[in-house]
Amino acid sequence: MGRDEGRGERNDEAELAALGYGQDLLRAMGGFSSFALSFSIISVLTGILTTFSDALGPGGPRGVGLGWPLVSFGTVVVALALAELSSAFPTAGALYHWSALLGGPGFGWFTAAMNLVGQFAIVAAIDYGFARELAALTGVHPLALFTVVLATHAGLNAFSTGAVAKLNDLSAVVHIAGVVALVVALLMFADKRPPSFLVTASTNRPDGDAAMGFGNALILSLFTFTGYDASAHLAEETRDPARGSPMGILSAVLVSSVFGYALVVALTLSIHDLPTAAANDHAALFVLRHALGPQGGSLGMGLALVAMWFCGLSSLTSASRTLYAFARDGGVPLSRQLATVARSTKTPVAAIFTVASISLGFVLVSSLVRERVFALAVQVATMGLYVSYGLPIALGVRARLRGRLTRRGPFHLGRLSVPIGGAAALWCVGVLVVCSLPPNLGAGGVLAGLAAALGLLWLISVRGRFQGPRVQLVDLEGRAAGAASSATTEAPGAPVDAP
Repeated sequence: MGRDEGRGERNDEAELAALGYGQDLLRAMGGFSSFALSFSIISVLTGILTTFSDALGPGGPRGVGLGWPLVSFGTVVVALALAELSSAFPTAGALYHWSALLGGPGFGWFTAAMNLVGQFAIVAAIDYGFARELAALTGVHPLALFTVVLATHAGLNAFSTGAVAKLNDLSAVVHIAGVVALVVALLMFADKRPPSFLVTASTNRPDGDAAMGFGNALILSLFTFTGYDASAHLAEETRDPARGSPMGILSAVLVSSVFGYALVVALTLSIHDLPTAAANDHAALFVLRHALGPQGGSLGMGLALVAMWFCGLSSLTSASRTLYAFARDGGVPLSRQLATVARSTKTPVAAIFTVASISLGFVLVSSLVRERVFALAVQVATMGLYVSYGLPIALGVRARLRGRLTRRGPFHLGRLSVPIGGAAALWCVGVLVVCSLPPNLGAGGVLAGLAAALGLLWLISVRGRFQGPRVQLVDLEGRAAGAASSATTEAPGAPVDAP
């Protein structure tokens, strides 16, 4: 943007200091890197290809053909509300910080805990999804593959910030090129159905309930559109984060909406045998192999697997920064260790390996008690993340209505803040309902049990000792009002009362 680099870094550090924190992490990401991070975690290739079976089975072509644009619209509304908050409060662990400022330590602690639940599960879901699809191609056991890829992602995140930033940038290119390549190949070589096939209602649900099946099919789009808050979580590693973070969130969602729908349409119209595809646990691979031939289908899935690998790497980056930021304020056991930043790499090494270990444990334990580990991870991740999205948004709406929040960053919605925020909060509630529809009551029960346990833990153990962020909203509002007053007073010839 043409601003002096040194001056810009000093301004970023001063803004962070006003929020109560020092510049401990390496601030090296630009605007494109912020977009690339969220875009890589959304990862339309990962979300669509790994959950295509879970959507096509219950909802048929209509579940994906109409479900994607519906969820895209709702996600844009949520992204607008999150982008506004990220511009006003650009800190690591963003969602936790916003809830604590706007609603108090209890809301902040619960938001952080639910976000971590979602992030642990999404790291598990993405890397296990990668391992599951690779196992279908290679015959190697998915748990072994999952362990190896998770360890690789943890090592890269811990020991090379520069490499991770460059890989995230490359990831955006790989994702776009991968989608374009698959869409073009399917349009050129596959025997395609007519466009009307996209509204075909077909369901494998035992009760034959097409409406409920459509709701079940939305999990493909809802799971895909998660993780775009990553641009906010890495605000302390982004230059000019008050602008870069919100733009990263919004651009990632908008670009994913367009490219994702192109892939969904191309894949769905290439289905030659709907009943067989809908019953297949690897429906995307089944469709690709028939449409492009055994080798072409495997090559297409291989390209998607590369994108999935990048997606898992970015997800671990985001999750570790959330844990680091929460630990920095004493929100978790062993906070001092988890908030430590390595001098040589300026990365939160302990937080990175803790995220990897918990995600590994989630998959190992789940595999012992539930056959469909991936489906459970997807649903828990989606619900946990949307709880943590909805809480700060709803608290922000309440604070603006009560006049407690007037602070705005460079990106703001103006008079639309409250209506868009209200709509976004309602959408988040709707996501929880959809992800808990039968036969997914188990995932809803897991999340409800976790929420109850966290609430009890807060009341019994945490409430008396957790103070939340180091700076309170009233301090930030007072400082902003003082700055505005000073600017008005010092401006020569400023009108007192403009007509």
